[in-house]
Amino acid sequence: MTLDIMMPFYGRFDHFREAVQSVLAQSDPDWRLTIVDDVYPDLAPGEWAQSLGDERITYIRNEVNLRPSRNYIKCVGLMQSEFSVLMGCDDVMLPGYVARVKQLIAQFPDASIIQPGVSVIDTDGADSKPLADRVKALYRFRGTGARQYSGETLATSLLRGNWTYFPSLVWRVSELKRHGFRVDLDVVQDLAMLLEITKAGGSLVLDDTIVFHYRRHSASVSAVTGPDGSKFRQERTLFYESADAADALGWPRAARAARHHITSRLNALSELPGAIRARNVVGRRTLLQHVLGRPYSKSS
Repeated sequence: MTLDIMMPFYGRFDHFREAVQSVLAQSDPDWRLTIVDDVYPDLAPGEWAQSLGDERITYIRNEVNLRPSRNYIKCVGLMQSEFSVLMGCDDVMLPGYVARVKQLIAQFPDASIIQPGVSVIDTDGADSKPLADRVKALYRFRGTGARQYSGETLATSLLRGNWTYFPSLVWRVSELKRHGFRVDLDVVQDLAMLLEITKAGGSLVLDDTIVFHYRRHSASVSAVTGPDGSKFRQERTLFYESADAADALGWPRAARAARHHITSRLNALSELPGAIRARNVVGRRTLLQHVLGRPYSKSS
């Protein structure tokens, strides 16, 4: 099985180069890398990628900037294999990533999603453990080795706190094409997809073997959209939709977790001082409403 590695690109050249080189360094050579350049202003990264001369690498430059969600949708349309990963252009695969993923697929042939082991690095590539990742660790399922989850148990856990790392996830391509990424949720589209697959009966395999470095830095979409409150508007929409869907499925624990969304509200509280310092009136109001669990007004 050839693993499709899709890499939507818009970012720093040095991070991009390291990401691509980490794919080239895989111990299992059975992979196919497709880079989809979302019209990054600097042409040098694309020229470098095309100069590599590896027939497993395809470089595509969009005609117009699609932004994250629409670029993900384009990547899904280009997927050819049974399983694929939407790798971040600033993240790093350890040499055993493809080999370990293929072992997990063989061990859990009915899995819809695989979350391999991940460690976090900072902008400069040093090991890092910021608050967001310490919280993720608290909400992640306990246990050791590779284990599989589904149904209300999985939905409830994800709604309490999304402990997955989107750029490291391996997806069954048929599920991505069946559900499609939402363009109205360009910050939390990964959680929306995870929940859609879970509601439809899919399962997730969680593994402890670390084979991926996720880069956490201040330029990420979620970091930028936190202080202005837009991230939390999207989260609130998704949580309330998910609560209604969980009720319809007879999943009371998942519905309760969605309606309370305590972790999201605490996250908004942590962003509030930044909005106050920046004198962002709309952001401050939006964050405060989210913290208190109040409905948003059309004017805010």
